Amino acid sequence: MSELRKVAVSQRVDLWPERGERRDALDQRLVQWLVAAGCCAIPVPNALGSSEVAASTRDWLGAIKPAAVVLSGGNEIGEVLERDKTESALLDYASDERLPLLGICRGMQMMLAWAGGSLAAVTGHVATRHALQFEAGAVAADWPAEVNSYHNQAVAEVPPEFAVAARSADGVIEAVRHQSLPWEGWMWHPERESDLTEVDIARFRALLNAGATA
Repeated sequence: MSELRKVAVSQRVDLWPERGERRDALDQRLVQWLVAAGCCAIPVPNALGSSEVAASTRDWLGAIKPAAVVLSGGNEIGEVLERDKTESALLDYASDERLPLLGICRGMQMMLAWAGGSLAAVTGHVATRHALQFEAGAVAADWPAEVNSYHNQAVAEVPPEFAVAARSADGVIEAVRHQSLPWEGWMWHPERESDLTEVDIARFRALLNAGATA
């Protein structure tokens, strides 16, 4: 068996006011999906975002030395400040080191907002499924034909360094790719499929391999 590649994965923040706790959380299914892709998931603690986030997160990443970064779903941008700061530091690090990066749902939104894009509210995209329609340059066979959907915000403006890869039938942007870095964003959750989709796994592996040869 080949060596698992270390992937730094951002986490959702769950609030437990009755206990005075702010808990980091990561869906076990996302860990399982990353293992299926040949990776070892290393959750990134959001406590690093409470003060001097850039320095402390960068020191943590320097010790871990991840091969890639995944920005997970959950929480709206602006809802939990320490998570926003931690993910901004992850994006800075991945950009500086030219690491592969995948943004899932909120993670894609965070990636594009960090790069100067904007978001807008949408309807009809929570707890449903829809087909993907592909833009020029995206090969349909390399992407899932149908995906799940759990978001009430969407990307309104894509920064110039990114290209749109896929949309839903109503025109909402569902996938993007960076034009020079090995980065992609998917608005669906690959880990929430009842059976893990091989095309999603293969696409993430290709992203990792692109980073290894960059």
